[in-house]
Amino acid sequence: MSDILQTITLGGGCFWCTEAVFVQVQGVVDVESGYSNGHHPQPSYEAVCTGTTGHNEVVKLVYDPAVISTRELLEIFFVIHDPTTLNRQGNDTGTQYRSGIYFSSPEQEAVAKELLAELAASQHYDRPIVTEVLPLHNYWPAEAYHQDFFARNPNQGYCMAVAAPKVAKFRKTFARLQKP
Repeated sequence: MSDILQTITLGGGCFWCTEAVFVQVQGVVDVESGYSNGHHPQPSYEAVCTGTTGHNEVVKLVYDPAVISTRELLEIFFVIHDPTTLNRQGNDTGTQYRSGIYFSSPEQEAVAKELLAELAASQHYDRPIVTEVLPLHNYWPAEAYHQDFFARNPNQGYCMAVAAPKVAKFRKTFARLQKP
């Protein structure tokens, strides 16, 4: 592991699902569910769910770029969520479920914009990509009961119906990047 870790924050719908995937990725040393890019300081889950705080449900990833690149993380991100639905992932609707990449360095911003341009040019998706790419702003960790939710509640209905298929898709598509 290198001495220089990086952080990137991703919003891809419910943070339970996104976290469930990224905790399994080689080179990701920490995953924290939280809220970002809103205007209310220290928001609660209940406040974020009202849609009035402007926050997005996100996962903050701390990773080792010597093991996994920013691009590889973003490639996983684009496989496990739909970047073409504005303020929605599946049945989850609201601004807190928007697709977003919140970077912490100019290099991450460049990688994100390059990959988005490639995806748009490839016409991989039937609709335009609506993922926002912005600097991380006003991050606040989610409540303790949201952390490691899938690992602690694998048989909960939402986890079985929504998170488990995303984890399975990651394992199938990116087996080489899965932690042993």
